[in-house]
Amino acid sequence: MENNLIPSHIAIIMDGNRRWAKEKGYPAQMGHKKGAEVLERTIKYCNERGIKYLTVYAFSTENWKRTTEEVSTIMIIFEKYLDKFIEMSDLENIKLRVLGNVEELPKNIKEKIEKMYERTKDNTGLNFNIAFNYGGRDELVRATKNIAQDVLNKKINIEDITEQTIADNLYTKGQEDPDLVIRTSGELRISNFLPWQIAYSEFLFLDKYWPEFTNEDIDRAIEVYSNRHRRKGK
Repeated sequence: MENNLIPSHIAIIMDGNRRWAKEKGYPAQMGHKKGAEVLERTIKYCNERGIKYLTVYAFSTENWKRTTEEVSTIMIIFEKYLDKFIEMSDLENIKLRVLGNVEELPKNIKEKIEKMYERTKDNTGLNFNIAFNYGGRDELVRATKNIAQDVLNKKINIEDITEQTIADNLYTKGQEDPDLVIRTSGELRISNFLPWQIAYSEFLFLDKYWPEFTNEDIDRAIEVYSNRHRRKGK
């Protein structure tokens, strides 16, 4: 496959951990654990394939409404895998970033995120974004407030606000927008995931749960993408 046909940025809505566990007769936490293992493998494979950016939706601002037990399990798994991601970044030259409201996360997780940023800031391989405590509308509200504050502080004029101004106030500042969005579990919606950034993305919906996702699915997604003609409104 020609390199110029490989998407530069793949975004994934990792859906179906709980349903996978339920169908297997496992507790929900087993689904999240298996999903984390699949994510680890997917990160490594995307790096091998030469993908420049990988963004995954791990925990939304709405997910706090789940049971206390499940949220606690997710936080424990996330903290554990932050350590693994840091270790993996050393071996795989991966740069890590968390997209979302980090300030609302537990102190121990915030500290590990800061450690992760410092440890991986000079890496030049895959840029891995994990959307955690993320909501697309919340991101746009935050960007709007930042821009409004700049106007009040006379740093910019209202007339100077452009699409780039908004992009520069998003969590993904400085990054390319996703070329391809993949969602597992058969659901056909974006669930408040990167609404600004995926305005012209291609979509691929897979009728399988995230714990069933494989490297072959990445290969297939790249092949599907390479056969699409992106017009971007032209």
